[in-house]
This record gives sequence, structure tokens and C-alpha cells, in this order.
Amino acid sequence: MNVNEIARYGLMAAMAVLAYFMLLAWNEDSAQRQASEQSVVATPLPSTLSRPAEAAEDGLPTAFEAEPSADEIPGLGASLVPSAATEGVLIETDVLRLRLDAFGDPAYAALRDHPVSLEATDQPFVILEQRGGFTYLARSGLVGTDGLDGAGRRARFSASQEAFRLAPGTAALEVPLVYEDLESGLRVEKRYTLTRGDHAIRLTYHVENGGAAPRSLALYGQLKRSPGLAPGQSENGMGPRSYVGAAFTTAESRYEKVDFDDLDDAPFSLSQPGGWLAMLQHYFLAAWVPSAGDQTLRYSGRALGDGTYVAEFVQPQVTVPAGGAADFEASLYVGPKAQARLEALAPNLSLTVDYGFLWWIAVPLFQLLELLNHLVHNWGLAIVLLTLTVKLLLYPLSAAAYRSMANMKKFAPEMRRLQELHSDNRQKLSEEMMALYKKEKINPMGGCLPMLLQMPVFLALYWVLYESVELRQAPFLFWIQDLAAIDPYFVLPLLMGATMFFQQTLNPPPPDPMQARVMKLMPVMFTALFLFFPSGLVLYWLTNNVLSIAQQWWITRQIEAAASR
Repeated sequence: MNVNEIARYGLMAAMAVLAYFMLLAWNEDSAQRQASEQSVVATPLPSTLSRPAEAAEDGLPTAFEAEPSADEIPGLGASLVPSAATEGVLIETDVLRLRLDAFGDPAYAALRDHPVSLEATDQPFVILEQRGGFTYLARSGLVGTDGLDGAGRRARFSASQEAFRLAPGTAALEVPLVYEDLESGLRVEKRYTLTRGDHAIRLTYHVENGGAAPRSLALYGQLKRSPGLAPGQSENGMGPRSYVGAAFTTAESRYEKVDFDDLDDAPFSLSQPGGWLAMLQHYFLAAWVPSAGDQTLRYSGRALGDGTYVAEFVQPQVTVPAGGAADFEASLYVGPKAQARLEALAPNLSLTVDYGFLWWIAVPLFQLLELLNHLVHNWGLAIVLLTLTVKLLLYPLSAAAYRSMANMKKFAPEMRRLQELHSDNRQKLSEEMMALYKKEKINPMGGCLPMLLQMPVFLALYWVLYESVELRQAPFLFWIQDLAAIDPYFVLPLLMGATMFFQQTLNPPPPDPMQARVMKLMPVMFTALFLFFPSGLVLYWLTNNVLSIAQQWWITRQIEAAASR
């Protein structure tokens, strides 16, 4: 087998494997996401939320100085239930809709600026909820030596009204919730601050100790989630897919994923200053970012007995003196994986947009794509311009490859003559072909180079389209209204296949008849595979084919013109 045959077979194998795995990934994600979204659409906005059973409240943390325990948390008195509760209280801004449970925590969170689908634009995408055996909650409270929460019970808060809405023209909304223990003189205000256009929620516990003794308290924040049926999960587990599970930032790893299987095997724990924790899913996340300055916090994750998983932080205990007051603060983010906002909220939080092992290509690709979109205000046109930019950057290598292919086409008659002359001696044929390549300065692998150069960019762009929420439901032109979804009429894949077939006519035919037949089938095979790829990715490949055809035609004309002189 000569070098040209090896190159062609290697290219075909690489392309087939890549296409196979990407088809699996996209098919799995589409099916799971559709099932998940249909389930969400069928879920009405709850008008009231019942208090979870006592067993559902297990897993609250202990104070920072103590070891975690799922059984007992000291400091819980019997007089912690006020006369009113926050159960069912609605909080609404231009981008968020929340409902609180009896403990003042968001038990339901929907994104008003991110609809479930283009067919149901009036249905916000739901992140936090508890229904049908599925649990995804954000919880917070005060534990410690004199904590309000523990031993499977929690303090209830009261609200002054049933709904809080961000008024038009108002930049921020404050939601105060109050707990009072008249016996001990303790008053706690749990205050949420929400800002227009922002999915980050500022949480402040203002503690006033009117008693005669000091109180030691520590703030905690939790994300409690069932594994459930998440986008990107599959039964066979093959192919790249979006991560679903917990994540932390650590001193050793800026972005450390701790999936549910890991927590089944052993709890996760670390202590460090600063940091964050998150629960991730396709396009969206919930994250706690505690405010601790240089203080050391405890982060942990573990599996609970009810089939759910918890990721949490606990701040160090703070002693509130008798007659004194103290504030405990943290931020809760419930929203899309918007990279700029996440990075502004906390260092390394933007790494939750996971571009895989080709992140070093995908990150600059997304940044360039975002810049182009700011110029043309259309993500599809930005993809076209991105393709043009990549072709210009790779022009020297591509031009050399196309010249090599044009030379091979020029000497195709001589290659056929050698094949006929040495049809019964493969070794001699290979030697003569190599001599011809050397004499005429032909690179037999040059024709493979343009395709191979595109593969890392192609795969990196796949992850950009797959992971970047900015491209979710982003329209292009005419019937393409979601660049992250497949072309509903398959026009782009068919055009891509046609351009791939036409491009083959510009290349010299493989010397081996079997290779020639396989190469003719490649446009058909790739068209079938690209039917299930996101339209933005097909648009990139189609644009690349058109530009490659124009470039190859021009270079071939130049060589033919020079040879005729």
C-alpha cells in the first residue's frame, strides 16, 4: 500500500469515527432535551408549595468547626416557628420568577428570558423545582452552636406580602423575610436583593441579638438535586455529552467536576478561602458564591439517603454579642451559562461552560464569534465570517495542499500508465509512484491536509455550539430559527453534501478503484450524518466547502495556465 493510499484510508477512518461520535452525542442530547422540555411544559407554575417531609430535610450541615453529620445538628430550640410563613411567596423580576417555601428558600425558579422552546415562548425554562420525585432546590440558613437549623428541622420565616415584583423603571428589588424568637430576643432578617437583567441573587442574613448571651452562628448554602433525566445523558454512555452534576473550584483545580457516581462512592470535602460550588446541566446552572474574604470555608458534597445529592458550603462561625448585630452574605446564581456574567461573579466560574479537551481552540473561537456577532447582530452571519477568517488564517497551508492536488491531477495519466505497467507488482508500483512524486515535487498527503486542518476547528466549534447558551434558539435567516438545533427542512445538509460532491470532481481520482468508490460515497454518508447536526455547525461546513471550492478552482486555473505557456 503506497503513501497516498495510507493517507486516504487514514482520513476516511478519522472522519468516520468523528462523525459517528458526534452523531451519537447530538442524537442523545436532542432526545433527552426534548423529553425534559416536554416534561417542563406540562408543569404548571405552582400556586403553593407544601412543606417537605421531615426526611427530605436531612443533610443539613453542621458548623464549620465540627465534622459533617446527617443525624444531628446542635443548637436547635423548640421555639423556632413564627406565627406566619413564607410558603408560596412569589418573587418576580424581568428575568426570574421564584417561589419560596416555608423556610424562605427558592423551591421554584424559572428563567423568564429563556423560553423552553421556540414553540412555547410563553413557558419559561424551569431550573429549581420539586415534583414527581425530582428535586432541585437551593437552600440556606444559619447553623452553629446557637444555629437556627438542624436535627432535621429548620426555622421558618415570615413575609409582609404574598408577592414581590420588580417595578418598571426600578433597578433592584429587595425582599425582606423575618424570623423572630421572642423568648431569646433573636431577630433575623433574610433579605434577597435582585437586580434588573441579572440572574444573580444577593442573599443577606442580618442578625440582631437582643438577648443576654452571645450567639455563635455560621451561614451555609446548599444545592440539593436528584440525578434525574438530564440533557446529554444516555443509556449506552458513548459519545461526548454535556456534564450533569456538581462542580467546585479548588486551589489545585480551577474547575473540578464531582459527579453523582463519585459522591455515591465517597463524600467530597475541602477547606479553602473563597471559591464557589455549582450544579450543572446543559446550558444552565445554579451556583453558590459565598462572601468570606480571606476566611476559610468548608465545601462538601455527598449522597443522601433519599436518592438526592447535596453540594454545600459552610462559613466559619461568627459570634454575635449580646445587644449586637452581624451580617452573613452570599450570592446565588440561577440562570444560563453566560460566560461574561459568570466570570464577573466569581473567578473560574465561567469554566462551567465546558468545551472539553479542545477548550484552547474553542475559547478563542467563541470570543471571535461573539465579536463578529456584535458587528453583524446575527449569529449565523457571524459563523460565516468566522469560517472566512479561519480560511484566511489557514490559507498558506491550504494553498500548498491544493497545488499538490492540482499537480496530482495533472499527472494522473502518468499515474494510470504506471498502474497498468506494474499491475502485477505492488512493490514496484509503489517505488515508481514515489519516484514520480519526488521528481514532480508532489506531496501525496497534501490533499488530505485541508480536511485534517479543519477537524480540530470543526470539533471545537461543535462544543461551542453545544455548550454556549448564547447560541441556543439563536436565529439565522428564513427557516433557520435555532442554530443549535437541526435544520427542520434539511436544506443545509443537502447543500453541504452537494458542495462536497462537487469538490471531489476538482480532485484527482484515487488510483485504487475501491478507494474511488468509497470516496464517491463519502458525500452521501456525510449528508446523512449532518442531517442530525446543529444547523450552525452544518452552516460552518457548508461555508467552508464553498470557500474551499473557490480557492481550489482558482489555484488549479493558475497551475493550468502556467503549464500551457
